[in-house]
This record gives sequence, structure tokens and C-alpha cells, in this order.
Amino acid sequence: MKTPRTPTLDDRIRQVRDEVETIIEARVAAVAAQSPGVPAGVIRNLITARAPACTCAQYLALKREEEGERP
Repeated sequence: MKTPRTPTLDDRIRQVRDEVETIIEARVAAVAAQSPGVPAGVIRNLITARAPACTCAQYLALKREEEGERP
């Protein structure tokens, strides 16, 4: 019986980044629904500019905001 393959660090990073992108895109869609006429790219830039380092930092900033925490 084969043991299940453990994902490499690269694979795990890609999975996390994909998941974060999905979360950010959902937030963009929610804001866009409330802001007709505002391009999605502009909304995305406004959302992600709070933590420009990487998608992981952007996710953590969004999560803190949702939970009402200060940065």
C-alpha cells in the first residue's frame, strides 16, 4: 500500500495563494455589487493596498478588518 504523497512546500504555497485569491475576489465582487460603475480592478487595488506586501499579508489584513481588530 502506497503512503499518500505529502505536498511540497511549493504546492502548499500555491494552494494557499489560490485560496487567498478566491477570498479577495469574493470581497471584490461583494463591494462591486454595492458600487455599480466602479471597475473591479479599482476595487481590488483599494482592498489590497492596505497590505501591499503579498497576498498572504492582504488576507491577514482583510481577516483582521472582518474581526474588527486593529492592524
